[in-house]
Amino acid sequence: MSAIAIVYFSASGHTHLMAEAIAVGVQQAGHKAELLRITGDQITDGRWQDNAMMATLTAADGIVFGSPTYMGGVAGQFKAFIDAASEAWFAQLWKDKIAAGFTHSSSLSGDKQGTLIYLAVNAAQHAMLWLNVGDMPSQYVGKDDGVNRLGSFMGVMGQSPLAMDGADAQLDAGDRLTCVNFGQRLAEAAERWG
Repeated sequence: MSAIAIVYFSASGHTHLMAEAIAVGVQQAGHKAELLRITGDQITDGRWQDNAMMATLTAADGIVFGSPTYMGGVAGQFKAFIDAASEAWFAQLWKDKIAAGFTHSSSLSGDKQGTLIYLAVNAAQHAMLWLNVGDMPSQYVGKDDGVNRLGSFMGVMGQSPLAMDGADAQLDAGDRLTCVNFGQRLAEAAERWG
């Protein structure tokens, strides 16, 4: 059984819902999913630190990186984690692990591609094996389930209207299904190449 670690930051809850859906897909494929949410209290004096989380990431067969897209890139909290992970990079602790990424914003574009490229470059620096979405947009294959409705191939993109007045975060049904499918693909890839 492969273990997939899903490390992410989520402020308003949308990215968290995506992470949960990816975990469902991993579990449906018969593998273990670990949700590792980055929080502000892990950052002290501008530096992120959580030794237990780093140990879980190093032990995993695959790592999925997730962040909302803020101003065309990853959230500052997620960037602090990436900077701290340079210790794993220096020792090549994540080399040859499966890697993938996901992001969310309230805009249809929101420059989410910039976030996914950043995540892929980070994985490449760690000598990881990047896995793409693997699903054609549903509208091109005659389906109306909303799978990959935003047409992203580098990683999974989600989009929801901006939550106002403290409303609970919600995830588009097609985006959720894309995440579940992605989780299954990740688990199968980790088993195949692990």
